[in-house]
Amino acid sequence: MASSPAPASENQRRDKWSPPKAANDADVASERIFSGGEEEEYATGVDEDRSLERRLRLKVDMRLCTIAGILCSLNLLDSGVISSASVTSMPIDLDLTGNRFSVSIFIFTISSIAFQLPSTLAVRTFGPRLWFSFITFCFGLITMCTAFIQTWQQMIALRVLLGISMSGIYPGLTYLISTWYPRREQQTRFAFLQTGEVIILATGGIVNFGLNQLNGKGGIAGWRYMFLVQGLIAMVIGLVTYFWMVDFPEEAHRSFWFLTPEEQDLAVARINADRKDVQPDPFSWGKVFVHAKDPKVYGFACMFFLLNLVSTALSYFLPIILQTGMGFDENQSILLSAPPYYYAVIPVLLSSVIGDRLRLRGPVIIFNCITLIVGFCMLGFSEQVTVRYVGTYLATGAYVSNWAALSTYQANNIAGQWKRAFTAAAVTAMNGAGGIAGSFIVRSQEAPHYMTAVWISIGSHILIIGIVGAFSVYFWLANSLAGNRKIIIEGVEGFKYTY
Repeated sequence: MASSPAPASENQRRDKWSPPKAANDADVASERIFSGGEEEEYATGVDEDRSLERRLRLKVDMRLCTIAGILCSLNLLDSGVISSASVTSMPIDLDLTGNRFSVSIFIFTISSIAFQLPSTLAVRTFGPRLWFSFITFCFGLITMCTAFIQTWQQMIALRVLLGISMSGIYPGLTYLISTWYPRREQQTRFAFLQTGEVIILATGGIVNFGLNQLNGKGGIAGWRYMFLVQGLIAMVIGLVTYFWMVDFPEEAHRSFWFLTPEEQDLAVARINADRKDVQPDPFSWGKVFVHAKDPKVYGFACMFFLLNLVSTALSYFLPIILQTGMGFDENQSILLSAPPYYYAVIPVLLSSVIGDRLRLRGPVIIFNCITLIVGFCMLGFSEQVTVRYVGTYLATGAYVSNWAALSTYQANNIAGQWKRAFTAAAVTAMNGAGGIAGSFIVRSQEAPHYMTAVWISIGSHILIIGIVGAFSVYFWLANSLAGNRKIIIEGVEGFKYTY
């Protein structure tokens, strides 16, 4: 969908600055069309533009990517708390027999899916600072209340509310980040987000181990301390978010202690130079749902479904796999579930930097898929505990890396504010559906190898490879037609797909 024309004042802003064309030494050489003092003055101007752009990127990275990583970690933090609690006395205390534990995960995902689109649109309606601080505070309050429940029915009720409060965090932040960065810079920023997530998740596992040592202190079970403490932390983060979070680029002046007017002009100009969609069209539901006609949205959504099928199985059930599948005790299982997430920081940053430098998306996704398949083969087909545990490292690093890669893949290949919001909500909804399926593929009766989970995980990533291959062919053909001026991609003159 083409963006609506920007107001005259916005056009004046854009005229103040345009991205420097000289991106490397060769470009600098080709741009030297002046002589003497003129050439020196031109080079100085280019250096100043680059310095301003570097300063802008650093400011946005420090303000947006940091808080985005913390907020997105709340979803994984929830999975870390409930998975750690699952190997304590919680199942007995709440009578979580049969498949009731899986149902508690399932119902959380259902409520999250139902509210993802309206919660994502609310980011535009109420502004990122107000909306993210509100839903984060609600998440913390509900998590804290979980420490006081007495029955599994009460747990199910709170899981529904928790899913509603969490529904807009990931798609809303994906949408917000994509509005701040040109496509060539996005994967590294999504990697920063994922890095914050996994570090906090891994650290949360260690904290859960410590809190479980308080079991019985003050007559409170260890798992209750987990929910109580981490709920209080999330509430504090919600309050801080109002001051730390930033608004959209064209409204950056509303953020606290953020950009100068010159930097805001540059932020807007960078996005308009990349894809011309800074200003959203006036809102209507028709302008949102018209994008349901685009088959690409369903392809992206299917890949997120297949990815979360695996990530849910690992993030929620890794302590259980370590305990019943590899023979570790309760505390060892909680502790050993943390290192694979610390390791994941390395591949997600490395693959994302390479992807942005080379402007490659599909090959990075395929490499991560192959790595995950190798990891699950080690986990499922080996008898040695060490080999199986190393397999969890490979699988965890690969799926975390593909979170960043797939988020960038979809954000790079669409244009228009409402299409970004719709696509972010759609892929996150299907991502949630993958979470529903993933919560049922790890079957306790299949310990120690959990072959259903292994085969489904391998098969899902073979399908992702197939979808990426099909997209790559389609994107190449479309770019060729656009280069010959036979079509206009995404309704934006000069726009080309990234694959």
